[in-house]
Amino acid sequence: MTKVKICGITRLDDALAAAKTGADMLGLNFYKQSPRYVTPADATALCDALRQELGDDCPVLVGVFVNELVSRISAITAQVGLNFAQLSGDESDAMLAELHGIGFKAIRPMNLQMALDDVQYFSKMMPANEQAPSLLLDAYHPKLYGGTGDEASVEVALAVKERVPRLMLAGGLNPDNIAERVAAVLPWGVDVASGVELPDQPGIKDAGKMQAFVAAAKGA
Repeated sequence: MTKVKICGITRLDDALAAAKTGADMLGLNFYKQSPRYVTPADATALCDALRQELGDDCPVLVGVFVNELVSRISAITAQVGLNFAQLSGDESDAMLAELHGIGFKAIRPMNLQMALDDVQYFSKMMPANEQAPSLLLDAYHPKLYGGTGDEASVEVALAVKERVPRLMLAGGLNPDNIAERVAAVLPWGVDVASGVELPDQPGIKDAGKMQAFVAAAKGA
């Protein structure tokens, strides 16, 4: 069954609602220029309360980082109690190596060849832990690091999927198109942020949209 990651969580109520819908992973954004940015202190309080409420049923918690120092990624991961770190900027394979298996890369290739080059470059540093995607594929944008609402190419997604054990697909996904995209690509997992938010309110989730998205992604 397709894994679902709901990204850009900023509020405890949204995290609990996402977990209730059956989301497998929650993403918290530590990139200060993102409209979904959360401070490490706020993320710590949120995740502590989430774990206290849900116990063993707490979704996998992922920190999203962009061009951050490894030392800071490690410190925030430990402080908040994150399971994995998603690197969504221009990070190297060496940075993944320094994270000792808790990091995975998000790529935004301009075309098919760039996607294949990225897969080859990061192939040796993909996490072995089956709770994490091997790689996240997002739509290309010249200035923004994810959360754009643009769709990733199905052609590129299929080519990447053939070459990685666990592909997570992002980019322009929402309750209306997710079933079709899952059927076309059959990814290990899917990632959504803006597609399950209230209109013009980045980081504020819509419980009904989250429920519809998860149900459609999982074929419920």
